Formats: sequence, structure tokens, C-alpha cells
Amino acid sequence: MNLVKLSGLMAVALTLSGCLQTDTERGLAGAAGGAVIADVTGGNALTGAVIGGAAGVFCDDLGVCK
Repeated sequence: MNLVKLSGLMAVALTLSGCLQTDTERGLAGAAGGAVIADVTGGNALTGAVIGGAAGVFCDDLGVCK
């Protein structure tokens, strides 16, 4: 069941990623997504939020979400 939830979350995140224009928006979305993914997979939600937020903020600098 966790795989189904995770797959659905990834599909939603991919769909919404085109709507985000600023580092702040991407950071907040990344933090929320990271927390949810960490919780679903049994990890620490706070750690997931920190990692997801950092990934969201820096994804355009790395050329991932252009």
C-alpha cells in the first residue's frame, strides 16, 4: 500500500512542479513533499522536510527543474 501512496504522491508532485516559479514556492513544496514521503516510508518527517526543502530551493540552480 505504501508503494501506491508514494507513486500517487510523486505523480502529483510532478504535475504541480510546473506551477512553481520561485525558490520559495519550490522550497515549501519540496519540504511538504519530503515530509510526506518520509512519513509514508517510515522515516523522520522533519529530516524529509529539510532535505525536500533544500532540493526544492536548489533544483533550478542545478538545472533539474527548468
